[in-house]
Amino acid sequence: MAATTHTATSKPASSPMTDAPQAFRAMAETGTAQTKEAYEKISAATADATDLIRKSCSTAVEGAQVYNSKLLEFAQTNLKVAFEFAQKLLVVKSPSEFMKLSTEHAGKQIEIVTEQTKELAALGQKVTLATAEPLQTGITKTFSHAA
Repeated sequence: MAATTHTATSKPASSPMTDAPQAFRAMAETGTAQTKEAYEKISAATADATDLIRKSCSTAVEGAQVYNSKLLEFAQTNLKVAFEFAQKLLVVKSPSEFMKLSTEHAGKQIEIVTEQTKELAALGQKVTLATAEPLQTGITKTFSHAA
């Protein structure tokens, strides 16, 4: 009788002892890669947001300077008008002349203050929009890229 020998090539049996560290290592590598990617996105978004806020603050400061300059201009105008009124009062000769002069001055001041108020409101709105709109747009853009 002829003896037949079977040579079987067998795979080494994988044991739970060797599979667990490999699976853990794979999970750790995946987790590390995901964390690194998330960190890079957040870091870029934070840098963009910081730059945007810096620019927005700069715009707000410039706007405040323009607003303050306009306030000083108006104060100077109002002081000039008040001084002219005081000079006219010095030469008043009758109560009726005083009343006429006072009424004219009050009307003139109402017109001036009304116009100044409109100008300041428009300037304030312009400064606010110039500061807030790019900030809102930029932050929305920055964080939509990070998501």
